[in-house]
Amino acid sequence: MSNEINSDEMNGAESLVRTLIDGGVTVCFTNPGTSEMHFVAALDKVPGMRCVLGLFEGVVTGAADGYYRMLGKPASTLLHLAPGLANGLANLHNAKKADSAVVNIVGEHATYHIKYDAPLTADIEGTAASMSHWVKTSPTSKTIAGDGALAIEAATQTPGQIATLILPADTAWGPADEVAVTTAPSAPPKVSDDAVKAAADLLRTSDNATLLMGGAALRERSLNLAGRIAAKTGCGILTEGANTRLERGAGRVQVNRVPYVVELALEVMKKAGDLVMVGAREPVAFFAYPDKPSLLVDPDAKSTLLAGTDEDMEAALEALAIELDCLDMEPAGVAAPHRPALPTGEITPAAIAAVLGAMVPEGAIVVDESVTTGREFFPTTAGAPPHDWINNRGGSIGYGLPVAVGAAIACPDRKVIALEGDGSCMYTVQSLWTMARENLDVTVLLFANGTYNILRGELTNVGVLNPGPRAVDMLSIDRPNLDWVQMAKGMGVEASRVTTAEELATAFDSGLHSEGPYLIEVAI
Repeated sequence: MSNEINSDEMNGAESLVRTLIDGGVTVCFTNPGTSEMHFVAALDKVPGMRCVLGLFEGVVTGAADGYYRMLGKPASTLLHLAPGLANGLANLHNAKKADSAVVNIVGEHATYHIKYDAPLTADIEGTAASMSHWVKTSPTSKTIAGDGALAIEAATQTPGQIATLILPADTAWGPADEVAVTTAPSAPPKVSDDAVKAAADLLRTSDNATLLMGGAALRERSLNLAGRIAAKTGCGILTEGANTRLERGAGRVQVNRVPYVVELALEVMKKAGDLVMVGAREPVAFFAYPDKPSLLVDPDAKSTLLAGTDEDMEAALEALAIELDCLDMEPAGVAAPHRPALPTGEITPAAIAAVLGAMVPEGAIVVDESVTTGREFFPTTAGAPPHDWINNRGGSIGYGLPVAVGAAIACPDRKVIALEGDGSCMYTVQSLWTMARENLDVTVLLFANGTYNILRGELTNVGVLNPGPRAVDMLSIDRPNLDWVQMAKGMGVEASRVTTAEELATAFDSGLHSEGPYLIEVAI
């Protein structure tokens, strides 16, 4: 069997690329190896697919997540065998928790070669299963196009899913004779009348109730409907602590998040009272802590599910507004335009929030992995011009810069602002290289405190009150100190370091006016 590509004959890899493009998958985030070379050649031969190289698989999978969050359609990844897939699993976990649709193409040894147990041979299906909704190994070059269409169909369900298609090398180089047609996804189902009536009854009869929103319910029109319901019933509106994508800013209904810290979350949920959930679930603590509850809702509160993430949430909110006779009311809680004064002096979380609130441009996409530094950014930025805010749904760190890459590829006409902790950034620092190579319009605020600050707090939360020097050392990332300006410039990204609030505002202005990537090391 020849492994040469015959330009007059379509091979399996080419039939798969053509199927992906015809099915609406037109961006491929890649980190290929030998087994994927025929697919690489097909990507080169077939017009219509944008290929973006990442130097680490976590960049590739995270970028596919960010791309979907902004466009609502899947990108493809290209990964090398089980180890390459394994390197990307953490950000696939985050994508899965965010209900992002991703089509993974994972190379495999030629089918006849697997029995020899070569060094990179491993269980790819088993590796993929934990972070995928759909996994399949295509057996022949004749079936790969059809399997590619099935992968797209699996990914584009509501909510989005992770589909992993495994491509043996001989399946890629063998002859193929078709491009498969992908069936368009069906519209998400409407919620039942009973769900609408139960939500309306709870809001009518409760002395204290809250709409708890998540997923696609956090788009502008759905929030506007929630504001009308709040105006009619007096209920509150909250979002989950970490959101896939929240449309916020002046002129939009303002919402706050359930806090990360358990004690604060319990206070908020006590005040929230009874819950009507829309694309959300009853909030739980990120971790178990001694003598603290896992479930954060008030034990005396009632709850009802209006719509799940697999249902039409906007239509559900509209039906609830009709049931409550408030569809024509002015929404409550609309954020008024407000720009705080630029701060001076020391850089603090409050000063950073003020700079953001004063300077975030209209249409910006804020990708937030600021972890501890950014917990209180929401109130000060609520009156900024309309923008999107993205959080880490899965909690596995190293998501911020890759998601920013994907968001910038998806929306090249919008400024992307990445809020990143130094510890998190080291997981996927290779993202900077991709930003430079693609000249992506991303401004990175890198909060450099030289420590895994969140873990220092967690040490106390689990009851370790007097940690010794070895424990503290394991949570610090100094000795040597990380030089972010040098690292960024070494990967082709313009960068500067700031130590005062005034310097931060000046550097942020430079980043916002840059047409390519720009990193600001914010010394804290």
